[in-house]
Parts: sequence; structure tokens; C-alpha cells
Amino acid sequence: MTASSTRRTTAARSRLAAVGSIAVAGALLLTGCGDQTDNGSDSGSDTSSSTAPLASKLPADIRKAGVIKVGSDIAYPPVEFMQSGKATGIDPDIAEALGKQLGVKFDFQNGKFDQLIVGLQSNRFNVIMSAMNDTKDRQQGIDSDTGKTVGKGIDFVDYFTAGTSILVQKGNPKGIKTLDDLCGKVVALQKGTTSEGIAKAQSDKCKKDGKKAIELQTFDTDPEALLRLKQGASVADLNDFPVAAYNAKTSGGGKDFEVVGEQIEAGPYGIGVSKESTQLRDALKAALDAIIKNGEYQKILEKWNVTDGGVTEAKINGGS
Repeated sequence: MTASSTRRTTAARSRLAAVGSIAVAGALLLTGCGDQTDNGSDSGSDTSSSTAPLASKLPADIRKAGVIKVGSDIAYPPVEFMQSGKATGIDPDIAEALGKQLGVKFDFQNGKFDQLIVGLQSNRFNVIMSAMNDTKDRQQGIDSDTGKTVGKGIDFVDYFTAGTSILVQKGNPKGIKTLDDLCGKVVALQKGTTSEGIAKAQSDKCKKDGKKAIELQTFDTDPEALLRLKQGASVADLNDFPVAAYNAKTSGGGKDFEVVGEQIEAGPYGIGVSKESTQLRDALKAALDAIIKNGEYQKILEKWNVTDGGVTEAKINGGS
């Protein structure tokens, strides 16, 4: 896993309210969604660039095309997931509101999370919106595991905050309360994520403390990890708090999972933009500030019950 290609490495989130409405059973059926790279879904505004208040801030080629192509692993409810063939969730809703300000549509393209930055840097996407944490390693193109530079990095427009949580089977049959309780046990999670980085660091700590290492099982998508937990093949899944809370509330009518312990490492989600696309980056910042000011941003957070993760202003590269 590299900092330039992880969903949420070494810095995570802040306290959020529980979320829910669509059962995770549906998400489990969509396990393969994150593996698809050709299917996409529009999420945007019908506002024309001629009338949108911030259209002039966009690069001319994007303004002419009328579309911002978004790379996203659309299998992470409630942040982004497929419903009736369309990307839905927190990120697509925020993108649609941004589109109204900029006079363009945001076209969500589905792909594996650990390949999104590669897609951005090869110009397959204009931006990334995929619950991706803004970290210094990602900004600088550094592999968090090795500390080596592996790319030129990307910029971020920070739009949300969240933390990592421990999800266990309902009733917590293994008595998991903290990361220390995972030593010597099987943990399932999505590869290339902050969760994986946290689990690896904890596993090292277990060994230093004279305990057995964590046995990590990693998967391309979080629904695959959830299925392993549901089947009892692992004792826990680590993922972002809004996702963990959503799964605890909805899967099996709330009878499959529960969240235990406190959130781990709070940090920002950012819209990823290539280093060369400074005009697009600044346009996105201006649009985000506009929807925060006009109340659209708050309405979206209220819709998904994640108001505690809201930000009061857009920041560029605010992650640590």
C-alpha cells in the first residue's frame, strides 16, 4: 500500500452521527462494484455554464466539455454506492451541488480504490472523490510503508472529516474493545486503505508488546471484508466511522454488526486533483465555499445524518 494510492492512510477522521436508510445487504450484493472500471454514472447539475455563478473559474477545456470526470470506488455506502445504476451517497450529492456552482456535471467513473490516483495522474479522471483522506504522504507521493517517494503526489480540496472505527459482530462475542484486543486475531478489511495502515501499525505494536501479530485478510472492496466478518471468519473490520455506523444500523436490520470503542485518528477527506490542475483545484475550493455559505452543504450532511463531519470552510492540502 502506498500513500499515493490508499483510501485513508495514517490520518483519519472525526466524530460523526450514525447513518442509515439502505440495508448493507444491498451493499454486499454490490461487492463487485469497486472492481469495475468501465461503468460510470452521472451526478451533476443541469445548470448551464453560461448561468452558473462560478463557471468562469474553471479551465476552458472543462468548461467547454461541461463535465468533470470523477474517479471513485463506488462501493462504500453511505459515502458512495450504486443504486438503480446511479452513483449515490454523500460524495455524489456534494458533487452535484458543486456542479450547480460551476455549470458542469460530475461524471462518476467506477474503479478500484488503489488505482484511482494512477487514473488521475494518467488523465483518465479530472478529480477523485472516494472518501480519500488528505495526507502529507499522498500530497508528496510518498509510500507510507517504505517512506520512499513513488510519485509526484496530488493536491486536495478538503470537504469532510471522519475517523476509523472497529466494527464487530452484533453482541461483540469476542469482546473486542480496542485495537489491542485484535492482537493474534483475524481482521478483515479493504486493502490500500487507512484501515490497513492502522491495522499494520497495531500488528507491529502487538509484536513489540510480546503478543501475536494480527492476521490481516485484505480485499478489493469493503463489502467483501464485511461478508467475512458476518460469516465469523474474522473478529473485526476496520473502516471509516460513517461507513461502520451505516453498516451497524442497516445490515440485517441492525442485527449483524456493532461499532465498538472510540474513533481512531481524525482527519479530512479531500477531493484529489493533480498538481498541474491548480485552476481546477481553486475552482473546486471556491464552489465548496459557496455551497457551505448558501446552506446546500449542510442540507446534504443532514440528509445522510453526518453533520458532525462537516467543515466550515474549504481547505487545500490541510491533511497531516
